[in-house]
Amino acid sequence: MGTLYIIPTPVGNMEDMTLRAIRILKEADVVLAEDTRTSGNLLRHFDIKNHLLAHHKFNEHGTTAGIVERLKAGQTVALVSDAGTPGISDPGFYLAREAANAGVEVVCLPGATACIPAIVASGLPCDRFCFEGFLPQKKGRQTMLESLREETRTMIFYESPYRVLKTLRQFAEVFGEDRQVSVAREISKLHEQHVRGTLAEVIAHFTENSPRGEFVIVVAGNNKKSKKEKL
Repeated sequence: MGTLYIIPTPVGNMEDMTLRAIRILKEADVVLAEDTRTSGNLLRHFDIKNHLLAHHKFNEHGTTAGIVERLKAGQTVALVSDAGTPGISDPGFYLAREAANAGVEVVCLPGATACIPAIVASGLPCDRFCFEGFLPQKKGRQTMLESLREETRTMIFYESPYRVLKTLRQFAEVFGEDRQVSVAREISKLHEQHVRGTLAEVIAHFTENSPRGEFVIVVAGNNKKSKKEKL
């Protein structure tokens, strides 16, 4: 049996790449990439001359069986996404599950991901939290938000710059304008920024300053006891 390595790659700064990740990418029989152009740039930066195969959400159901056969035949396969840790709002779960079910060893290296720096730097409680990733764009969006209304843990969301204001306004409607929030922008990149305050204050900031870059929104949990709990 071979080994499937899940390799985190930098979300911004190339110096966030680990020495172990570079070594395994060099040693692997094949590297699976969400986008071969993006990962090709990464490999060239670290002088890694390895074969890239496309493996993304549009073809993973068709390519996974063949990859599992490679692993069962003894090959070492490395999986990367465009940025961060595969499987966290990126392709990776399906292959990891199928490889594990086939008895293949699955190893995920520790490394870059956007959600952890965002919550640790937010100033909000990070001893207990829930990661919600990207909200549904249309169907099921309001239902999901309503299901989080009473969530007491800190919540983490990913969002595109085109929907940041819409999402913050929806949060204000559901959680209340006075709920604390921290919006992290361009984590690990040159223009990294953290905007903290109430939802009303952060909405005002991004109304005046057009959102640009990649965003992680960290929202405080509901710490207000209901009338029934107070009694």
